Amino acid sequence: MIIMKKIALITSGGDAPGMNACIRAITKYCLNKKIKVIAFLDGYQGVIDNRYKALLLEDVDNIIHRGGTILGTSRSPEFKTKEGRVKAIEHLRKHEVDAFICIGGDGTFAGARVLSEEMNIPVIGIPGTIDNDIYGTDYTIGYGTALNTVVEAVDKIRDTASSHHRIFFVEVMGRDAGFIALNGAIASGADTALIPEEHTDVEELAKHLKQSAKGRRGTIVIVAEGDDAGGAKEIMQKVAPYLKGYSLRHSVLGHIQRGGAPSAFDRMLATQMGVFAVQLLEEGKRDLMVCFKNGRITSLDIQEAMKKKHIPKLSKLELLNQLQS
Repeated sequence: MIIMKKIALITSGGDAPGMNACIRAITKYCLNKKIKVIAFLDGYQGVIDNRYKALLLEDVDNIIHRGGTILGTSRSPEFKTKEGRVKAIEHLRKHEVDAFICIGGDGTFAGARVLSEEMNIPVIGIPGTIDNDIYGTDYTIGYGTALNTVVEAVDKIRDTASSHHRIFFVEVMGRDAGFIALNGAIASGADTALIPEEHTDVEELAKHLKQSAKGRRGTIVIVAEGDDAGGAKEIMQKVAPYLKGYSLRHSVLGHIQRGGAPSAFDRMLATQMGVFAVQLLEEGKRDLMVCFKNGRITSLDIQEAMKKKHIPKLSKLELLNQLQS
């Protein structure tokens, strides 16, 4: 068992519901073990600028239900430079931290890996992103809540689609991964999902919509923002010539998918991941990502998590088509 006195902590990249629950778990576990938590504000930029707060129990009391991150987050171009990292490393050494924990996505982990190499400090990454696109974990912190938000919004859009006999194209987040669009479509009973992992044939899509709209009052198409045919508005405009006489509308859900109170699942996942991250460090482990695999919390080499891509099970598209046929 490694005796640690001080751990550095950041949240970085896009915010995700459940990050606060993770911060809370790390802080409470550490303070119980007499380990200080130095939390830098606004991600890696806060490390460069030496903006920090030593977290106490009162700082994390009553935050488990809050969305976003109390530490703030950012994407720091300066950290990608050697000069920026020199400043960051200088501040980490000044604080005499024994290890570094980061909550975020691919970019966050890339920064942690560089810190590990250049400073020789143990790092542990915790996957926090609504996109669920991190290899090695079945779920990332925030994904479940974002999915619930999408389903709730689509349920409401369906009401107006049915009232006006409309085909609605609903755009959700997912620049590189279609998890939210695909599983959101299945959970909301949408007619189809368009995702980055699959090519979209506009003419075939129009034929499908004509068929699915027969005898129905409303039709829903969920579009991942990174689909190769474009966003919801662009795809709607592309299919419009094939769907003359149909009433078409589009809606972009945008950043409401990032906000809001985390679901019970995300709160539990974040709490377990936070505690496990510190336990890994206590065991002398380093350069790992905490993950949730096959129903249990485990870990994976952080570099392996960065090298590979997590993609949706495309067989779910077949399921979706079968449900709507």
